[in-house]
This record gives sequence, structure tokens and C-alpha cells, in this order.
Amino acid sequence: MITLALSKGRIFDETLPLLKAAGIEVLEDPEKSRKLILTTNQPDVRVVLVRATDVPTYVQYGGADLGITGKDTLLEHGGDGLYQPLDLQIAKCRISVAVRSDFDYASAVRQGSRLKVATKYVAIAREFFAAKGVHVDLIKLYGSMELAPLTGLADAIVDLVSTGNTLKANQLVEVEHIMDISSRLVVNQAALKLKQAPIRKIIDAFAAALAKQAQA
Repeated sequence: MITLALSKGRIFDETLPLLKAAGIEVLEDPEKSRKLILTTNQPDVRVVLVRATDVPTYVQYGGADLGITGKDTLLEHGGDGLYQPLDLQIAKCRISVAVRSDFDYASAVRQGSRLKVATKYVAIAREFFAAKGVHVDLIKLYGSMELAPLTGLADAIVDLVSTGNTLKANQLVEVEHIMDISSRLVVNQAALKLKQAPIRKIIDAFAAALAKQAQA
């Protein structure tokens, strides 16, 4: 049995065409089913639904043979012990620094002010500001990041940005681009040795689908 760990939402939806290219079709809609283990048209392949941040953990410790997760999650939670054969170029977005539109971020940085920064990406934010020599106090939040500058909790946020519409709706502006993000295929190294043929078949099918997309 091959087990693939996915999270609901954008990554799941954008993975379906890649699975189809590998001859795998998920037989149930995760939005309509309460099941956490979904069957596919291949009797030896199943999908487990986990939180996006848990995908690397499930794969690393053998709860799944393969998984698909964002580069942000791998950087934040660590990709140690995981084979990362492919950047799938799906669920693209970016990690940026954003502030209230009336906050002079450039001036604060120039003057060496100590900034309060709210984020769930503590490791990424710490490394980014340390490299710039900017002193920050990091405040870990798990959601509604945009509220932090609006309530005075923080001067800035570090968060995922896709369209930027949520920032605009809350009178926030992007002031620094930290990195581009897309989703990666990750594989348990022991599973790759024990189930080499079926796993390699999926990796090769994904790679072929990506090459086809690139040519289109």
C-alpha cells in the first residue's frame, strides 16, 4: 500500500491533475466526506488528509510514504530526513513583510528601531531579519495575522501572500518580499527503498506532467 499525505484546499485541488497523470483518481471529495483516509481507483494507493503543517511529520515518521507540502512548511518545520525530488510548481504564493499603510517601515529600519513582528513563520522571519541586521521581537500567531498591526500588537507581519487582496482590504501594504513559495513532493527515505518501483512510478509520472506543462 502506498499512502500519500495531502492537506485539504488549494494543494489538494492542484494535486489532482498530477495524480491523474499518474493514473490515480481520488474516489471521494474531501469537502463532502468526513473520512480522513480516501480511497483511489488504484487498490494499492490511498490518500490521507492531514493539516498542511503535519505533512512533513507524517512522511518523516512513516505515517505516509509520500506527501505534498509547501516550501514554507518545510523551511519552518524542517525537512530533515525527507527526500524532496520535485518542486511541483503548484499552490504558488510568496512570503512577504507587510505593515499598516501609514507606517514608515523603511524609516524604522534605517533608524535601527526594534520592530515587533507577528507571524506563524518564526524561523523564516528570524533568519530574514537577522540577515538584514534588523532587531525584531517575534510574536507567534496562528491566524488572522492582519489584525496584529491594526490593533497595535505588532508593527509588521510576515505572512503568505497570494493575491494581496486581504492585505488591501485591511489597509496593509507589502514592504518586503522574502521568498517565493510553491509546493514540493516529499518522500520517506525508507519507503523509497522498500517500495521503490511504485513510488518511482509516481515520481516519474509527476515529473512528466510537469515537463508537459512547461512546454505548453
